[in-house]
Amino acid sequence: MSADVAISPHFRCGYVAIIGEPNVGKSTLMNTLLGQKVSIVTPKPQTTRHRVLGILSSGEYQAVFLDTPGLIEPAYGLQAAMMRAVARAITDADVLVVMVDATRPPQEFLEHRDLVSRYLESHQGDVTLAINKIDLVHKEILLPLIDQYSRAYPFKEIIPISAAKADGTETLVRVIVQRLPEHPPLYPPDVLSEHPERFFVAEIIREKVFLACREEVPYATTVEIVEFKERESQKHYISAEITVERESQKAILIGRKGTMLRTIGSRARADIEVFLDHPVFLELRVKVRSHWRDDEEWLKRMGYA
Repeated sequence: MSADVAISPHFRCGYVAIIGEPNVGKSTLMNTLLGQKVSIVTPKPQTTRHRVLGILSSGEYQAVFLDTPGLIEPAYGLQAAMMRAVARAITDADVLVVMVDATRPPQEFLEHRDLVSRYLESHQGDVTLAINKIDLVHKEILLPLIDQYSRAYPFKEIIPISAAKADGTETLVRVIVQRLPEHPPLYPPDVLSEHPERFFVAEIIREKVFLACREEVPYATTVEIVEFKERESQKHYISAEITVERESQKAILIGRKGTMLRTIGSRARADIEVFLDHPVFLELRVKVRSHWRDDEEWLKRMGYA
């Protein structure tokens, strides 16, 4: 929506929380709806740690989407902070969308229904279910899937979609907009997110760590932007610290003769330059902070708590 587009007298605006278990496609959905990547995406579960905000605007509505971490039973402080972010998103939401994966049997949802229901209790309105990844299953199983989910929870609507293919997403947006309250826009029409550039740069670096490293290393990693210098006639200068919990993780992240860290830096820099639309000099350092995922003070500093 450009700044000169007339706003409808019955303009609708509100918050839309997208929740679900890890790796069901919540971040992909938000990126698809906004037409721009605002949430990092990897094949690994628990990639999203923060409540990421993305704004979809038109002359008729403004839907403020909240992408959330996947629902889990917390095992340490960071995960507990992530689940608090989910709870806050649900409390703030005018519209709530639960997402499931069509390639997973509904029995998995039934097994974790108590976990999901525990979070849904704080939402006062109706709940919409989005069955994602329908492009990966045979069409004849969709009606049985819808029937099984309708018996599992009293969803107001159940909408099959493919977030990756943008199939069914227009229907989902139409349903969401109908649920938004009549309210003037909360953000300027050309704003896609309220997060600062530093946040997205740190997330891009963390995404590359998730994609490059295996096992426990990505989950023990956090990224902090130490310095961000914008230089119009030169490359922007960005210095970032990647924190891990153990020296062995640091060694893996740096790699033999620094090869892993250079690979992560090169891939991150390419995406950061696209995001900022400006050439970048990116400097990465790795440091160790034992048990940072259970350190409340550190979690607050890093914006997790």
